[in-house]
This record gives sequence, structure tokens and C-alpha cells, in this order.
Amino acid sequence: MNEIRTVSETKRTFYSLHQRPINAIYRRVVEELMVEMHLLSVSADFRFEPIYVLGVVTAFDRFMTGYQPERDLGSIFHALCQSVGGNVDDYRYRASNLLDAAKATGFEGMKAALNREDGSGGPLREAADVIFAESSFKYSRLFGIGLYTLLEATVLDLAENADRLKEAIESFAATLNLPIDKLQKDLELYRGNLEKIAQARITYEDMLEAERRKREQRAAEKSAAAEAKAAAEAGAATEAEVNAAPSDPA
Repeated sequence: MNEIRTVSETKRTFYSLHQRPINAIYRRVVEELMVEMHLLSVSADFRFEPIYVLGVVTAFDRFMTGYQPERDLGSIFHALCQSVGGNVDDYRYRASNLLDAAKATGFEGMKAALNREDGSGGPLREAADVIFAESSFKYSRLFGIGLYTLLEATVLDLAENADRLKEAIESFAATLNLPIDKLQKDLELYRGNLEKIAQARITYEDMLEAERRKREQRAAEKSAAAEAKAAAEAGAATEAEVNAAPSDPA
């Protein structure tokens, strides 16, 4: 029997793949996402299906918006996927394929596919087939984020329409037999956390800008002091030369 990997092993794998420091305000995001993905991956009831994958990709992309240096994002996400035995290209492909299918079919088409109605097909129907293949399907927060992302893509102004959002969530919770209260709570927390990290990012950027201005001011003051010193030394040297010069004979 294979031993179940521990959280510590998953973290070691991640940090062996991505060895650069992670900016402070994003480190918690990365580690919480890593732990959540790990715990799901070792659960007997977990099903690796595209709505969950879309939730992982969306959560990472949105919570990591504004990360610097931007070039590290690819390495971080690659390490995140690899740490739980996944492949970054597979995650990106599955998420993009599902989202494109939702945009193409629209809300009613998506609802029909996830309800496995006759005539429906494509990635959305495949996702529903995976969910209903076992009676022990395990709902997760990341699945909820994936579902919300699909709704965003098919319902106009969803975030600004609380009644429409509630109706859509209740509809899909019933269709997929999801725990409605937990789904709603998870999505409220998700949207609230997006706002919090956006504010934290603004505060962090303001701090960086203030520090940059302080450095520039200190550099300017240092330069001005150096110029004043050089000018004083030059003046003193000129005066010394004049004093040392022989006087004209009377």
C-alpha cells in the first residue's frame, strides 16, 4: 500500500521546485492554496474534475494579481501543481477548455449540460459525468470558486446583482446536489478575500512608493551635500592659490 503524502512533504516538494522568495503578502495565499489542494488530493472522496481545476487556476490568478516580479508567477504555479502530483499545462488546458465551453453555450446551455440533459455534451457534460459517477463526490471551496467563475462567464453583471447571483447559486446547487449554505458562505468569503488582498496590495504598493521617494530624497540630499562640499573645497583651493601667488613688484 502506498503511504499518503503529508503536508510537509508537499511543501518540501514545492520549495524544492520554486526556490526564490515569495513576497510577504502573497506567501500566505500560496501556502493556504497548497495545503487545500494537498488535503483534497489525499481524500478518498476527491474527484479531479475540470470545475475544481478551474477553481484552482482562477484562485491563483486572481489572488496573485500584481505579484512582483511577475516572471516568478509561472514558476510558482508550476511548483504548486507539481507539489500535489499535477501538471501545470494540464491545469491550464482543462480550465481554459471548460471556461470556453461555458462562454460558447451560455447559462441555459451550461445548466442543461451540468444537469446531463439529453443532447448536451462537451467539457461541461464531461464534468457533470465525473461528479455524478460516484455518490460520494466531495464538494470543496475550490470547486465552488470554479462554479462561480463559470457563472461569471455566462451571467451578465453577476457580481453586481445579488438576487441573480443567489438564484444562480441555488439553481446549480440543486442541480449538482451541493451543500447550498456552505457554497454561499465559501463564495462570500472568496469575494471578500479578493477585496482584502486588493486593499493589501494597494497598501503594499503605497509603502513601496513611499520608500522609493525616501531613497530618492536621501540620494538627492547626499548629492547636494557632495556638490556643496566639492564647491567649498574648490573655493578654498582657489583662495589658497591666490594667497600663494607672488605679489607684483612696486
